[in-house]
Amino acid sequence: MAQNAFTNPMFDWWQQQWMKGANPMAKAQLAWMESLAEALQFEAQFVRAIAESGERMARCFDGEQPTTSEEVQACYEKLVKEVGDAQMKRLEQATQLTHDFRKRLWEEI
Repeated sequence: MAQNAFTNPMFDWWQQQWMKGANPMAKAQLAWMESLAEALQFEAQFVRAIAESGERMARCFDGEQPTTSEEVQACYEKLVKEVGDAQMKRLEQATQLTHDFRKRLWEEI
């Protein structure tokens, strides 16, 4: 998996040097940027889940195709459940983000 910009050793060193003289507003901005990076990561995970679901849907009709409406329905139901689960996970992570952001902001104050 690709290395995240916020786990890069050079970024960590730069952040430490920069924070030594940074004012509180810059620290608050950093907390906001970290929360934004997490939100973007969660959105990317959701988009990936949707893409994988679409790929599996295509496989339902690739090769041996469903012969009955029940088989098609079973395939759709499985995929709808997977996307629904991904959406629920996305919502849980979004609600946690506001808590994490407040915590980060409070720590910086």
